[in-house]
Amino acid sequence: MKRVILLADMNSFFASCHQAVQPELQGKEVIVAGDPQKRTGIVLAASYPAKALGVKTGMGIWDARKLCPHAHYFRPDYPLYMELSSMILGIMRDITDQIEPFSIDEAFADLTGVLHLWKTPEYIARALKERIRLEVGVYCSVGIGPNKLIAKMAAGLQKPDGLTILETAEDFKRIFWPQPVRKLFGIGPKYEKHLRRYNIRTIEDLANFPLEILKKRWGKNGETLWSCAHARDYSPVVPGSLDTSKSMGQQRTLPRDLKGFKEIKVVMLELSEMVARRVRQGGYLGRTVTLTLRDAQFCSLSRSRSMPYTNLADDIYHNVCLLLHRHWNESWPVRLVGVSLDKLTRCGAIQYDIFGQKSRRLELALACDKIRDRFGEKAITRGVSLMEVSVFGQQR
Repeated sequence: MKRVILLADMNSFFASCHQAVQPELQGKEVIVAGDPQKRTGIVLAASYPAKALGVKTGMGIWDARKLCPHAHYFRPDYPLYMELSSMILGIMRDITDQIEPFSIDEAFADLTGVLHLWKTPEYIARALKERIRLEVGVYCSVGIGPNKLIAKMAAGLQKPDGLTILETAEDFKRIFWPQPVRKLFGIGPKYEKHLRRYNIRTIEDLANFPLEILKKRWGKNGETLWSCAHARDYSPVVPGSLDTSKSMGQQRTLPRDLKGFKEIKVVMLELSEMVARRVRQGGYLGRTVTLTLRDAQFCSLSRSRSMPYTNLADDIYHNVCLLLHRHWNESWPVRLVGVSLDKLTRCGAIQYDIFGQKSRRLELALACDKIRDRFGEKAITRGVSLMEVSVFGQQR
């Protein structure tokens, strides 16, 4: 049976959420950006009227203000975005239970098994768009195709509030093959640059390029890109794809550049605490810790290290310290610090040490969790949180 896959892509989602709760802002310039005082002042989302004036995602807020001096500016409100995203997924599940969230503002739906309950895929799409607009207050673009790749790329053809149906791979080739290879899903600036060295400039060029050369150069990724250029995608819609997290992390842009391991370690310890708490709340253990550092020139370094499965901050912190000393020069300034725990698995049996130190540390961590659950995240903190560079200190 031929599959029918739908992708719903919310238009300028973060900005649209603020317009949804303040309807008087519909049709106006709305910009969601960080806090310049904390050096996170970049545009995260902009409404289409703001985009029409030249505002782009990733642009500095100071540049956005020059283009849009009268725009309505908002700081990110992630609880609001999650709430509206959940409402949208609920509406989609009224159509089919085969729903796979792709991101906070996108989700796939496999309509194959429910088409007999509805008139046509187009009817389903228009009904979905109307319900989302009326019940949530945001607009979305919808793409429909025989697989997830085609549906994803079709959804991007008409924005905002568009609907595109590509029934076959031939429809995909007719529309997308003449376009630059950068337009193919999965190809970023670096891949585009490498592909140009092989004189691959359009998606058709990639489709007609010898597969063996691509596999020799990029292995499995090369084969995947070639398949995507031919509109081949056999991946299923997986409703439970987000039920199990693969990693959890925290990162912070610092209000000033830090030099010297002493101050950097304060931030690393607090981020380790935050990551460990999230991991315990989710009922996970992790075994690969990753440290991410960014300097004043926005050059980033990310290094990982494996360890026995854990959900304790001390274990995470010990390993990121090893990564810090091994891969970072103490004289280099640090602008951003990130800590994450990967390769998560559900809590099972834990390998305790012979003297019971790990069990006591776990009991202490769980006791602190209960205090924070009842009285707030800052009800109990480490002494380093009183220092000026503290992550919690930035929030006071």
